[in-house]
Amino acid sequence: MVRIIAFLVGLFFAGMLGYSAIRTGASLITDPPAATAEEEFHLHAKKVSFSSDGPLGKFDRAQLQRGFQIYKEVCSSCHGLNRVAFRDLADLGYSEGQIKTIANEWGPQVASINPETGEAATRKPIPADKIPGNYPNDVAARAANNNALPPDLSLITKARHGGASYVHSLLTGYQDSQPAELLKHFPDSKTGEGLHYNPYFANLNIAMAPPLPKDAEQDKKAKDIAAFLIWTAEPKLEARHKAGLSAILFLLIFTWLAWMSYQTIWADKKKH
Repeated sequence: MVRIIAFLVGLFFAGMLGYSAIRTGASLITDPPAATAEEEFHLHAKKVSFSSDGPLGKFDRAQLQRGFQIYKEVCSSCHGLNRVAFRDLADLGYSEGQIKTIANEWGPQVASINPETGEAATRKPIPADKIPGNYPNDVAARAANNNALPPDLSLITKARHGGASYVHSLLTGYQDSQPAELLKHFPDSKTGEGLHYNPYFANLNIAMAPPLPKDAEQDKKAKDIAAFLIWTAEPKLEARHKAGLSAILFLLIFTWLAWMSYQTIWADKKKH
């Protein structure tokens, strides 16, 4: 008897869940939710080609150095590269002396310990240090950026849908004003104080001011910094490409040898 009652109770709840699911699905079909401003006006990243694309892709060292200079002069005021050390810049073609100079002249200092007192201190970076951001902590970063936390850029091309194309589109996508259609249908989406309209950003309004001037060089500079950030996210990309090609070549040779061995071993067998 207890089992029968338990079965009926379970059947009742299962039926209620099924009924609720059917009603919810029907209501979504007959009365779908209204589109949001982000769904209507958000743009996907424009496809941009880079020399590192594809299985044979390689980095353009000159472009990477230009991208690093843009990062140094523009982006580093807010964004750090906490997964990239100064000495890693050797992969871009910088000499040991140049790297020491870059680290020594870097604006933000790094945390250290005073060897005489044991107290916290700061010092100039050395090549072994990671490239620091401009703020000592997240609280200071938010306070200086309208409560928005500037992300670390080390892995940004891996962390954002669209990768380097998204970075390029974002940097070149700032608009002086919002579309009239957006304000007409979504008046609450008006860009607030301290924000900037950019249709490539997820919620259309971004706290970061346009980092690159709108001139003939903007597109090229955006592509240079995007290429540099591909390298910061995957500095061993070229080695991975070489390893992949070597593996494919090995498998092709192994397959050919296996086939020839098969033909040799079974040659007499086939005759019989």
